[in-house]
Amino acid sequence: MVVHTIPPVFDERSEILILGSFPSVKSREQAFFYGHPQNRFWKVVSGVFNQPTPYTIAEKKAFLLNNKIAVWDVIGQCEIQGSSDSSIKDVTANDLSVILNNAPVKRIFVNGKTAEKYYKLYLEKATKIKAICLPSTSPANATQSLEKLIEQWKIIRI
Repeated sequence: MVVHTIPPVFDERSEILILGSFPSVKSREQAFFYGHPQNRFWKVVSGVFNQPTPYTIAEKKAFLLNNKIAVWDVIGQCEIQGSSDSSIKDVTANDLSVILNNAPVKRIFVNGKTAEKYYKLYLEKATKIKAICLPSTSPANATQSLEKLIEQWKIIRI
């Protein structure tokens, strides 16, 4: 069983919640979200907001909070082989009330189909908020160009 140890990023101004499925091995090593160098999350969101791409964890946190974005993952613990979403089983979901009770979240987005699947399965009834599924920024989703991802992710802007 692998336990998610990265705390959510949010503050009292966070209006957008973006949920991944479960942190990759690289993200778990760095103890922060979207840590794999080939994951395009940081390039996509910085492109959406026309801001420089953040590189350090401090820059990434500041970027999220300055743009009223909260980030966490659907899954709190699971069995997983490496970083393979397709190997996920024995899921325990994160409790989103930690964020939803403390931030004025207006919309929830999920980063890819795996996050969408587990959100619908474990969290949608509790939150009573339908999540909007965005194309995954994972390196496994190589069919989408960076430009196309940025265009599709523009829906997160308030």
